[in-house]
Amino acid sequence: MNLVVDYGNSAAKVGIFNHQNMVEHFTFRSLEELNAFIIKTNFTNIIVSSVNADADKIISWAQKATHKLILTKHVPLPVNNLYASPDTLGMDRLAAVCGAFQLYPLRNCLVIDAGTCLTYDVIDHEGNYHGGGISPGLSMRFKAVHTLTAKLPLVSAKKKVNLIGNTTETCIQSGVINGLLAEIDGIILQYREKFEGLNVILCGGDAGFFENQTKASIFASPELVLIGLNSILIYNVNHS
Repeated sequence: MNLVVDYGNSAAKVGIFNHQNMVEHFTFRSLEELNAFIIKTNFTNIIVSSVNADADKIISWAQKATHKLILTKHVPLPVNNLYASPDTLGMDRLAAVCGAFQLYPLRNCLVIDAGTCLTYDVIDHEGNYHGGGISPGLSMRFKAVHTLTAKLPLVSAKKKVNLIGNTTETCIQSGVINGLLAEIDGIILQYREKFEGLNVILCGGDAGFFENQTKASIFASPELVLIGLNSILIYNVNHS
């Protein structure tokens, strides 16, 4: 059994895998909760990816594990990383494209991660990761409209909005949400012109918000990063 830990800015996502199959997944809001879970859970191998917590501390809790791995830029990957500045590449982006390659190994794939930022990452059918794009996410856009102006209010997201708003609140909702949907559809179209038979995979905290609202055909995979981390762990265990 493999234990996969993805510690983000505010929480830890954890997956338990039997080889390539996810058995269970959990979310923990504190290191104390994660610690208690790791200590009581039986597993053979563990991988930790962390942007916020001390990965060395987390990995130290897995005293009985045979293989322990912290994801860094130096870890061997099951894909070919063509990113020109690997030192600045987020590990979650790298894990997500590894997950896409695991799920669709013979397809060109575009991963759209709808989180704090909206990221676009493309990996081809030969396993070459090319890079992508980064733009402000849904909540960030609403906050920017409010904080960078003198009088515009902070508005929350609404799933269905009219194209034409008739109040300041509905105008902001229309601009942000319809604008973001138009961006996503436009970016997908451009990638499909470059990569034949492109699979589009949506993940991230806001994935559910956009899943059925885009014009393009999209596969939703909320746990794509965990799947990718597990594929990296398996690759390293098999090549150790």
